Amino acid sequence: MGFFDFLGKIEPYSEKPGPVRRLNQRHRVLIEPLAREIAGARVLDLAAHDGRWAYAFASAGAASVVGIEGRAELIARFEQFPDTTAKARVTLREGDIFDGLEAALAAGERYEVVGVLGIFYHIMDHFRLLRLVRALGPRLIIIDGDFSQAKNAMIQLLRENVENPLNAIAQIDGQERALIGIPSIKAMEMMADALDYRCDWLDWSHVPAADRGPLADYFRPQGKCRASCLLRPRTSGLHSS
Repeated sequence: MGFFDFLGKIEPYSEKPGPVRRLNQRHRVLIEPLAREIAGARVLDLAAHDGRWAYAFASAGAASVVGIEGRAELIARFEQFPDTTAKARVTLREGDIFDGLEAALAAGERYEVVGVLGIFYHIMDHFRLLRLVRALGPRLIIIDGDFSQAKNAMIQLLRENVENPLNAIAQIDGQERALIGIPSIKAMEMMADALDYRCDWLDWSHVPAADRGPLADYFRPQGKCRASCLLRPRTSGLHSS
């Protein structure tokens, strides 16, 4: 049994079990150990997809969750999620995440926890995103995505098809392949340090070998590898309520 089992009744998850098993494994690493920090928090979920992680944050006890997602058809899928008190605490906004962050700041919004799950390697403006997030005053930023295992601090540029709902949205009208950047682990640490954040990497090695099938990208020996880190302010005054 896993948290996301309910998705197995919703298309496209119902077509094959692999994605749900993967989400359940990720939930055990990314949400369950952080439940005490999530409980009672105002949470922002960037690139919220169909609201699955926003729903998970709310179910972990978040006081409220706002998700920003660029694809309206994905937001519409959230209506099929179970009607719970947690669901009622989730608000999904349609739009570009950078526009959404700037609008949130202009409105004076503040968040204790920010989820950057599966989007950090689908953008080109990594440092801008972190600066905008920092201005919201979070005490915890959760980042999960692909990172280059190159030894130096770098960002590898690639292009990806915007028609895939798991990829970036178009950056200009009519664009078919968006430009993205995959940061190296050292680049991530350097960006965090420049903004006065600690960067602590989560340990995926405890996942039993028998359960790693859906998580193969977290265990790649070279090239790009999926990884997760937690950013917390070094300076206590950084967080503003």
